[in-house]
Amino acid sequence: MPTAADGEAAFLERDYQKAMEIWQPLADEGDAEAEAWLGSLFANGLGADRDMVRAFDLYLRAAQKGNALAANNVGAMYAKGEGVAADPVKAAAWFRQAAEQGDALGQFNYAVLLTKGQGVDVDMAQAVEWYRRAAVGGHYPSQARLGYCYAKGLGTPVDRVEAFVWLSAAAQHGVGLAMAELEELVRAMSADEKRNGSRRLAERLGARAEAASPA
Repeated sequence: MPTAADGEAAFLERDYQKAMEIWQPLADEGDAEAEAWLGSLFANGLGADRDMVRAFDLYLRAAQKGNALAANNVGAMYAKGEGVAADPVKAAAWFRQAAEQGDALGQFNYAVLLTKGQGVDVDMAQAVEWYRRAAVGGHYPSQARLGYCYAKGLGTPVDRVEAFVWLSAAAQHGVGLAMAELEELVRAMSADEKRNGSRRLAERLGARAEAASPA
């Protein structure tokens, strides 16, 4: 019997109809991975008409079984009111679940809600912590937000060296916020801060490269 991974292979080949034919019976049997993937087809109108209500139902079923990507998508749909009535409190709860399961998008989205006070109380210290977790995992927008928080002293003491590290990491991937803020930051940094920032950035990039290298 085909597996969810077989459906993913068809999806990557852009054979969405075949992917749906594989995932649908698996989803009917309660396979969380298949439910999440099938939800993405309906959410994006791939291989079927776009159906946000059906997409939400599939994502929710997968999320309730512990699928982190689906939990983030459920949070996003509650936040936007897509396929379900908007509910910022439920959005925050699902983003938090995805975040705690290690999903970088969930960590970023939950941090954004903590920053804005949407569905949760404003808590910049906690937002910084979630931005940090996603940033360490390589999520570029989170790196930019974390660097900005260090530069401005939001939820954490001002630390221009750490700000330089994270803004530089994000700027290398074209994140606009990081590029704009980095230019202003560098003008305010001392020579020692610039040296320390460059050294720490090289260490972090080296560690990332080492982690990505095959054993």
